[in-house]
Amino acid sequence: MISGAIAALRAATSMGGNSTISHEELVEAHAAGAVTIVDVREPAEYRGGHIAGAINMPLSAFQAPKIPKDKPIIVYCASGARSNMALGMLKQAGFENVRNYRPGFGIWRMQGGACA
Repeated sequence: MISGAIAALRAATSMGGNSTISHEELVEAHAAGAVTIVDVREPAEYRGGHIAGAINMPLSAFQAPKIPKDKPIIVYCASGARSNMALGMLKQAGFENVRNYRPGFGIWRMQGGACA
């Protein structure tokens, strides 16, 4: 059964709602394996640590069609700026279930999120 936060994520994104995801929502969705997480930082940043299970697709070489569409998509970077640009690119490419983790990787790590 899908929890309330994950159901709300799917409903909001499918209805063109909020384009960001809170830390708590991301923690829950990540733990449930209910989202595809895309790190848009450069490879060196990604190698220095990333959200466990995240796909690395740097904004400098971003290719929306290569991202799987089978789950809602969460994009993140260091501070939310690059991921916000990636969010726009995904929406322009026709992706609907996509959100930006605006706090970025530093906050994820500080809050004890699963890192690789």
